[in-house]
Amino acid sequence: MERMRRTAVLILMLAVAATPPAATSAPEAKHYHVAAHWTVGGEGGWDCLTADPVARRLYITHSNGVDVLDLDKGTSLGRVAPAPGAHAVALVPELSRGFATCGRDSSVIVFDLKTLATLARVPLPGRNPDAILFEPTRHRVFAFNAGSGSASVIDAARGTLDTTLDLGGRPEFAVADGQGRVYVNLEDRSELLAIDAATLAILRRWPLAPGEGPSGIALDVAHHRLYSACGNRTMVVSDADSGKVIGSVPIGEGVDGVVYDATRGAAITTNGEGTITVVRANGRGGFEAAETDSTRRGARTAALDPKSGRVFTVTAGFGPPPEPTAERPHPRPSILPGTFEVLVLEP
Repeated sequence: MERMRRTAVLILMLAVAATPPAATSAPEAKHYHVAAHWTVGGEGGWDCLTADPVARRLYITHSNGVDVLDLDKGTSLGRVAPAPGAHAVALVPELSRGFATCGRDSSVIVFDLKTLATLARVPLPGRNPDAILFEPTRHRVFAFNAGSGSASVIDAARGTLDTTLDLGGRPEFAVADGQGRVYVNLEDRSELLAIDAATLAILRRWPLAPGEGPSGIALDVAHHRLYSACGNRTMVVSDADSGKVIGSVPIGEGVDGVVYDATRGAAITTNGEGTITVVRANGRGGFEAAETDSTRRGARTAALDPKSGRVFTVTAGFGPPPEPTAERPHPRPSILPGTFEVLVLEP
């Protein structure tokens, strides 16, 4: 009996020794999360955000003006107004000037970055200027006219209109590479266009299939990659030099904006459904949606602070839509006054 007992104990000990140790659970990956809500208030709709990581300011086009906040604290620093139907802002720090597109009166206002006072208003021949950017090699501001399929080129120092280019399609967001090229998504043609900032010639246009209805665009400068966020829930990645589409990834519904964080190697889309999609290269020559995180319904445009890695987006509370009209057969939900806010996302 004793021998049998010792044998059983020995078998048990051998079984325990042969059992692999329990796997230690890996630390949970950090996902983007809403770390703060900054109340802005006011009334009306909004469009784009622009972050100034040096001056630590956040510019938000909101209704008929531009709200300016402290990028670290969210406190108000003032407002640029009037800016009828403000859409987007471009910053030229060396001139201490900002430029904002005004869709309702088809103009660009020039304002002082320190005082936020309006310095000039530049009337445009194009309709409904939307996206805007500063191209540093030629010191030109490009305002993209969604209503007339064109780009108006402004001399940044003089604050005067140079010329207007026919783009052959409705422009959405655009980006400059800092080396003399400007890239813009054409929403109605599902194309991407490359422009020479010196000659103003169109260098190349390429289709973004399988993407349709591109809006936001972001640039990975180090790898010469362009990320186009498309309305059919698709992110398309293109080679900025050749124009070749090198990848596509599913993203969320209702996208408008996308930013690229070079430190974290991530392109982040803001989806109006109330999510963000984080896209990364997968190390096998492709790209993948590494994570999907929650925001709030209506948060569809974005700005990045490259210093902190924070992503900023905006939204508000919504009420029932107004009654349909002939001009607006499918009206959007109403925006509740006083509810407009910034969501601060941290990785």
